[in-house]
Amino acid sequence: MLLQRSRTAFSHPRLLVSRRLSTAVDQSLRVRKVGVVGAGQMGLGIAHVAASVAKLPVVLVDAKQSQIDKGMKFLDVLLSKDLLKGKITEQERDEVNNLISPVTDMDALADVDFVIEAVSENTDIKLDVFKKIDKATPEHAILATNTSSISITTIGASTVRPEKVIGMHFMNPVPVMKLVEIIPGLATSVDTLSQTILLGQEMGKTLTQSADMPGFIANRVLMPYINEAVFVLQEGIATREHIDTTMKLGTNVPMGPLTLADFIGLDTCLAIMKVLHTKLGDSKYRPAPLLQQYVDAGWLGKKNGRGFYEYPERK
Repeated sequence: MLLQRSRTAFSHPRLLVSRRLSTAVDQSLRVRKVGVVGAGQMGLGIAHVAASVAKLPVVLVDAKQSQIDKGMKFLDVLLSKDLLKGKITEQERDEVNNLISPVTDMDALADVDFVIEAVSENTDIKLDVFKKIDKATPEHAILATNTSSISITTIGASTVRPEKVIGMHFMNPVPVMKLVEIIPGLATSVDTLSQTILLGQEMGKTLTQSADMPGFIANRVLMPYINEAVFVLQEGIATREHIDTTMKLGTNVPMGPLTLADFIGLDTCLAIMKVLHTKLGDSKYRPAPLLQQYVDAGWLGKKNGRGFYEYPERK
């Protein structure tokens, strides 16, 4: 659903309401250049959509050159597939490549209007990265985080511009999934929310808005569901295949909870459950011991070849 902007649209006191944006958009609100920090799967996907759909120049920053190289190689694969399927032309492929500038130096963000951070789902890492982004970007720039569970208010407080910090939670894979959750923090301004909504719309996304509470909407519902499926497996109630088949066919979803956890990453699922458990203080959010055990074993899911299922490396 498209975010509504009237005061009557939301009844929850924690929800910040954007002023109405007409079709004749105030040009001063338009983002002209985007920065993306983190060249992993999420960051690369965000950069891809910003360039291919919103047609915006993107500075893609990652501290590791090896990650930049890996990300750009993956982008080339995605664009080549789209070209072969007739979804894009050679000219459009070249335009996307030309719009994305991969760098390892945060100082390259000196002239961007909007930054989207997409590093690991770890509070300490994100706070450290935001302090660096805060120093590297111009005063007017909005700083968004792709966190799926960490407090936007906490992240904003690590900067000198908390009113310009906001959550912009993309779903994986970004080029395919239509949804973006928008999460204003306690100090986020209405102008920041308005500009974020506009950018999300220009990126072709469907937007929902959540209060700044642990897990927001998607993971507040999804992660306990996945965690409970792990408990069912741990307690020997059913096999992994029967759990997934029951939920896939019984609730008409594309994949079962354990397969989905493997695709998300078991380390990410565990991190989010720990945030829910710690911040909400309710035992119903305690991570399943088996989930912790799998992460301790290095079984993180599809990304490294083994999670609840095995994923042989393609030759």
